[in-house]
Amino acid sequence: MKTGRAISFASTLVGAVFLSGTALAAPVAISYLTHWSPETVAKLEAAAKDFSAANPDVTITVRAVPFGDLLTTIRSQGSSADGPTISSIYDLWLPELVRDKLVEPAPDANAKEVSSAWPEGVASAASVKGKPYGYPNEIDVYALNYNKKLFAEAGIAAPPATWAEFAADAEKITKKDGNRVTRQGFGMINSWAAGVIHPFSSLLVSNGGTLIANGKPTLDTKAAAETFKLYEDFIKKGYTDPTMGTADANTTGPFLDNFVSGNTGMIIMANWWESALKGGMGDKFANIGTAPIPVGPSGDKARSISYSWLTVVNASATAEQRQAAWKFLSWLNGPTSGKGGASAMSDILLSMGILPSRSSDVAAHGKDLNREFLTGYVKTLADAKAFPVVLGGQEFSEALQQVLEGIQYGRLTAEAAQKNAQADATSILERAAK
Repeated sequence: MKTGRAISFASTLVGAVFLSGTALAAPVAISYLTHWSPETVAKLEAAAKDFSAANPDVTITVRAVPFGDLLTTIRSQGSSADGPTISSIYDLWLPELVRDKLVEPAPDANAKEVSSAWPEGVASAASVKGKPYGYPNEIDVYALNYNKKLFAEAGIAAPPATWAEFAADAEKITKKDGNRVTRQGFGMINSWAAGVIHPFSSLLVSNGGTLIANGKPTLDTKAAAETFKLYEDFIKKGYTDPTMGTADANTTGPFLDNFVSGNTGMIIMANWWESALKGGMGDKFANIGTAPIPVGPSGDKARSISYSWLTVVNASATAEQRQAAWKFLSWLNGPTSGKGGASAMSDILLSMGILPSRSSDVAAHGKDLNREFLTGYVKTLADAKAFPVVLGGQEFSEALQQVLEGIQYGRLTAEAAQKNAQADATSILERAAK
């Protein structure tokens, strides 16, 4: 994900009716805020241009900001009619945006569409207390990415299925010059909250654990203790070098660079980064394989954390803007806007290697989803565990990030990290619930 640029356009052709059946009485301008790259913003621009060709009274402006600025932009501008009419958000942010009355509940017709056209679990992540607040679009899960060439050189025949195999393979791949790691067996991200906690959480759920249950943190369990210890062991044994893992959501930085260059053997990463890998590796992308998350000693099967994104509408926009926004979102995410029964949104997502979430889109893109890199991700969807969407979720994530980075840099033992993580989470969630 890279910094985007603002793109605006207007159309001049004949209009159509809204989802509700009501036509606009006068021209209306709406805006769409995203974090996508310029190349992807251009695809959204093209889709919106098609919409405007049939709805000449609607002018759409697309604006992109870096992922790290997305939530703050929504918060700083979302209480004004001049703020973005439509915003793309991470589902973790939804409860607090609803609490603060920054987003509008979906009108009945749109809510019924979301409830019927998306899997229940995906639709629920776009809802608060059973009420949809937007259109789900992408869904992301995690898998083990590994370098086939490095595996072959180390005499490893297949990707690891268990934590014992995971550690053994990491040891075989790791190379050192004295105490300096020149090639790490497994790469951990630091400096980016989601990038730090989602791989850890995927290992945790593959070990039979959870982050939060019934609104209470569950980082004090045996499964969690084993997951913290796994991280500590990889750091102490030199299978992981934190100096090689700095990253952010816009560039993925040295973390990507080291994997692309063959200095990292394995990582746990989401499906959306396929495009970044292809761009960085070129023909060498063929060396990359995907496999399920290794199963821990307390786990019963390979699992992954999942999270989703959705588009919401500014509650402070004018009635005309909100009406136009919901009509555009219905069209953008509907089966008539894309190719072969797919939505225009799903076509955009697949161009980035991102899994669409609408049921008809998954069916329409069956061939695309069967390509080698994505196959491992698609297979894990059925057993994925949604990252908990709760009040205080972002603060919870950032606190867990700090604890995990404490292990990476040797500031915390696994035992201390677990104790701190549970205490921090308890305090954060209790405070947020008040």
